[in-house]
Amino acid sequence: MTTEQIVLYIIVAIIILDYLFDRVMDYLNASRWSKTLPEELKGIYDEEKYRKSQEYSRANMYFGTLTSTLSFLFILLMLWFGGFGYLDDFVRQYTEHDVWMALLFFGIIGLASDVLSTPFDIYGTFVLEERFGFNRTTPKTYVLDKVKGWLLALVLGGGLLAVFVWFYKAAGSLFWLYAWILFSAFSIFMTMFYSTLIVPLFNKQTPLEEGELRSAIESFAKKAGFRLDNIFVIDGSKRSAKANAYFSGLGPKKRIVLFDTLIKEHTTEELVAILAHEIGHYKKKHTTRGMLVSVLHTGVMLYLLGIFINRPELSGALGASGPSFHMGILAFGLLYSPVSLVLGIIGSNLSRKYEYQADAFAAEKYDPKPLKEALKKLSVNHLSNLRPHPAYVYVHYSHPPLLKRLEHLDKFENDHQDAGAA
Repeated sequence: MTTEQIVLYIIVAIIILDYLFDRVMDYLNASRWSKTLPEELKGIYDEEKYRKSQEYSRANMYFGTLTSTLSFLFILLMLWFGGFGYLDDFVRQYTEHDVWMALLFFGIIGLASDVLSTPFDIYGTFVLEERFGFNRTTPKTYVLDKVKGWLLALVLGGGLLAVFVWFYKAAGSLFWLYAWILFSAFSIFMTMFYSTLIVPLFNKQTPLEEGELRSAIESFAKKAGFRLDNIFVIDGSKRSAKANAYFSGLGPKKRIVLFDTLIKEHTTEELVAILAHEIGHYKKKHTTRGMLVSVLHTGVMLYLLGIFINRPELSGALGASGPSFHMGILAFGLLYSPVSLVLGIIGSNLSRKYEYQADAFAAEKYDPKPLKEALKKLSVNHLSNLRPHPAYVYVHYSHPPLLKRLEHLDKFENDHQDAGAA
């Protein structure tokens, strides 16, 4: 057995184990479903809403299983029959330049993936989400989003890939270091300017108008020692009935963005509590820490890539007739997936810890009761699964389940009530 065959078998084993692991997680999560309203959810869901949430979770799981299974089978067939090798030979017929080969190779893969996934994406948006009352996307908006997404992938993705390959050819063994600096700088830049450069391509953002809500938000921000000049409302309702709020940017570019659907569904107190939670992330430096962790992760990944990229066994395992940078990247990405899974689990656990801290900040600096009510509304309106399996939460959840968050906030509510009585 050749080294290339061993590497191929390892890649196939990783893909199969990853697929089976996801199915086990889905099975465990589904085992928590029940036909009757569980006692702990009474007062949050009523019988009808709970039944609908179960149907929504079930439909999403079945749909996700179908799409992931087809993707799983497709990549196995590509590996087993040397499809990536044939694509590499095809690309070499038109250019031998490393940058253009990589752009053409990954461009074809990206386009083929998008074409194959689009029917399922359309079904998910216009059938599945429509059935449960969430979809607000029109066919025109969907098509425009697609075109804009392709253009961004071409300009940003293609540009970064081209520079990445150029570093490899120009900097030799230190290419990973230059690439790390590039990707880190790009990540910081996008964190600061995403809301001002990218979001306007897809959504309209308008400053929150003067009135009770803005005054309440500004009053709390001042009390919390948080300078806030930018409060925006985004027209999330043009695509979905689901609501959200997020904090973006750094320094003077920081801003809080509220979905118009969120404002429609919540009271002023609940909205201030939600924003107090978001401000808590900033005050606790979660955004900065998350960025540093991401930068370190990227550095480790690129360093390992630098060690293995020149090994011809990687390209050969995928059926290439000779070594190439783009085939090496693809093979490395498949081999690296178990590491990504472990790091993703660690990241999710850290994120849940941060969510508890942000909840505590909002409860201490504002009021736990409206935050609890807001979290309940968000969960019910989104038909969330409120009884996920602990193992599924451990692997996949970036936020603690609702019941855990409410339990965490209970002690702050008791303290708040005691303080008010005193």
